[in-house]
Amino acid sequence: MDHRIVTTHELSEDKETISLRPRWLHEYIGQEKAKEKLEIFIQAAKIRNEPLDHVLLHGPPGLGKTTLAGIVANEMGVQMKVTSGPAIERPGDLASILTNLNENDVLFIDEIHRIHRTVEEVLYSAMEDFALDLMVGKGPSAQSIRLDLNHFTLIGATTRAGQLSSPLRDRFGVPINLELYRVENLLEIIHRSAEILNIPIESQGAEEIAIRSRGTPRIANRLLKRVRDYAQVRGRGVITKEQAEEALNLLEIDHYGLDQLDRRILETMILQFSGRPVGIDTIAASVGEERITIEDVYEPYLMQIGFLQRTPRGRVPSKKAYDHLHLPYTKE
Repeated sequence: MDHRIVTTHELSEDKETISLRPRWLHEYIGQEKAKEKLEIFIQAAKIRNEPLDHVLLHGPPGLGKTTLAGIVANEMGVQMKVTSGPAIERPGDLASILTNLNENDVLFIDEIHRIHRTVEEVLYSAMEDFALDLMVGKGPSAQSIRLDLNHFTLIGATTRAGQLSSPLRDRFGVPINLELYRVENLLEIIHRSAEILNIPIESQGAEEIAIRSRGTPRIANRLLKRVRDYAQVRGRGVITKEQAEEALNLLEIDHYGLDQLDRRILETMILQFSGRPVGIDTIAASVGEERITIEDVYEPYLMQIGFLQRTPRGRVPSKKAYDHLHLPYTKE
């Protein structure tokens, strides 16, 4: 999974020397509803000279949650501390982070749905009262101490908002849902990235990359760099429609952004199980992947584009999937 070029999880190659991430709201492309909300709330907080209310960013990976958190910090004129849910193992770890924040700073916690329960309970008072209630010592000598904190803004990012506990979710005053990008937005992102990276690209070449990017800016930028490599070796160094098609076909990424592994799942369901409802464990065993990988990585996008349906009896491929794979469709 880690070697899939269309994976939405961040790879080491995504950490480009020249940063492609926008730093201000006016540079951020797409997600118009989210931008409008944040712009209003940020301006209101600055007028009142208060920290922005706690923000929850949720949506599929690769859509710019970390980037948006950095933009919020820049717009507020404060520093941002970055960590992740699994990295905060003990309440003491959280206390160390929070006590080092300056007034109105931003704390960004990625994968906040994976935060430990004991840490989450300590986080409640920090979010509401800007104070930490900690137990010091053990046994009869243990005592509770209260640490006052500077006012701060917590920005939590999650791909699984449903896994957040209700008490934690309710403490976020600004919930922001990020959706998959439209092709026209991805086109803007690709042209902007090509300009920053000094990559000559034609409009039709950019459109070909955008169409196959699965609605995700992270994948679009990754494909742009791979197509650039192909154009420099096999072409004139300019990304044209033909060069983009040849490069993406070589990478086995089709016009829906599906790679070989996506198609193998669909072909297994259609050919091996005749399109009948199949359980997720059976699919995972048949294609040699773990269940959680199928659920988190492959299935969401296949459902979003209408190739896969969930039923009470199991997963079922749609007629659209049959047509895409050029297989005869017979409805039971």
